[in-house]
Amino acid sequence: MTANLSSIVFDCADPVALAGFYAKATGWTRTDGDADFVTLEGGPVSVSFQRVEGYQGPGWPNGGKHVHLDLTVPDVEAAKKELAALGAVVPEFQPGGDGWTVLVDPEGHPFCVMATG
Repeated sequence: MTANLSSIVFDCADPVALAGFYAKATGWTRTDGDADFVTLEGGPVSVSFQRVEGYQGPGWPNGGKHVHLDLTVPDVEAAKKELAALGAVVPEFQPGGDGWTVLVDPEGHPFCVMATG
């Protein structure tokens, strides 16, 4: 069997708002969606966001997270400021040392930023 990864889908409370955050963070484009499911494209696979009633984010640093995105950026400090201005939070607990920085999106999903290259 050969399978190709076509999309990563995040459960969330507000797909439109969360897709808007990631569209601004990545420069990707919204290509499909409605109030319950939104897709962004522009990278190696699409990223989608689906509404789950009563959704609560996984929290950080608890063990409830199941998947996270790693984003590479040319300037980590500048990216942290820009992402925080979009609604991300830089939590106090940072396990990556100088290798990466953990941030949490507006719905509580952790993601990492690290320097390109």
